[in-house]
This record gives sequence, structure tokens and C-alpha cells, in this order.
Amino acid sequence: MKKILFAFVALMGFAMSAAAEPKVTFESTSHNFGTFSEANATQKCVFTFTNTGDQPLVINQAVASCGCTVPKYTKTPIKPGEKGTINVTYNGQGKFPGHFKKTITVRTNGTPEMVRLYIEGDMTEK
Repeated sequence: MKKILFAFVALMGFAMSAAAEPKVTFESTSHNFGTFSEANATQKCVFTFTNTGDQPLVINQAVASCGCTVPKYTKTPIKPGEKGTINVTYNGQGKFPGHFKKTITVRTNGTPEMVRLYIEGDMTEK
């Protein structure tokens, strides 16, 4: 009986510790810059997220699919209920005019472990 009770308590402790984790929730996972001129080739946007979990959230990495896109993110742990940001700069200078769509892959210590953010727009000739 003691073994069964011990196993049950250990299992419950494991289940409760697994439930305690950070959770990242983005307000939006995509941004459309619309149409802009090649003369104004640098565009910026901000993705805001909240830690909706019950442990501190850490953004481990934010990597863009192209060198023309640069993400900068909150480096310090985000406490439960607090917000963080990922600032994205797209530089279309030297790129062909037209439609583009880029991806930023975000890796966290929470749930989900990986989130993809998208930016797109249409750059017209000068």
C-alpha cells in the first residue's frame, strides 16, 4: 500500500511540475507593410507577446530567413503576465522591387517552443 501511495504522490508531483511552465502568446504573428517605394526601402514593425504561463519566459533565439531582415528581441526573462517585443527591420535596398514574404523563427523555453512570425509587403520602383 505504501508503494502505491508513494508512486501516486510522485506521479502527481511530476504532473504538477510539468504543468508549471512559461507560455508565449503573440498579439499577431504576421505584419503586412503594404506598398512602399524603393526610395523608402527600410521598413520596421514590432511583434508584441505576453508570457501567459506561470514561469519566466526566455526568448532563446530569433532568426530571420534572409539577411535583409533583422530581428531584435527582449533578452531578459519575461515574468508571468508581462510583455516582451521582437522588433523587426526589413531592408529592401538593393533588392528587386515586387512582393516579398520573410519568416522570423522564434525559439523559447516555453510553450510553444517555436513560433514563426511573417512579414510581407510590396516594394515599388523609385
